[in-house]
Amino acid sequence: MKPLVFLGSSQDDLRAIPAPVRHAMGMELMRVQFGGEPVDFKPMPTVGAGAYEVRVREASGAWRAIYVAKFAEAIYVLHAFQKKARKTAKADLELAARRYKLIGG
Repeated sequence: MKPLVFLGSSQDDLRAIPAPVRHAMGMELMRVQFGGEPVDFKPMPTVGAGAYEVRVREASGAWRAIYVAKFAEAIYVLHAFQKKARKTAKADLELAARRYKLIGG
């Protein structure tokens, strides 16, 4: 099982998400840790090669976590946030891309 490494404020951001969403997001990230795929995800090439977005929808809204699992040593969680518009906000994508660069991606 690969460890999760949270970059920047991503762990605090994830902890601030409502409990049911946080639990669902945690289960999805755990699937990735064990080598599987999340139930609902999509590639995020604008963030960087090998970046993916886990998608969780609850009554409280749409939530996302962007991660990279292509490195042998860990799964890097770049950003966790609530998606408020149909298209992912440019600021969220740019933040994830900056954090991606920190891991040498």
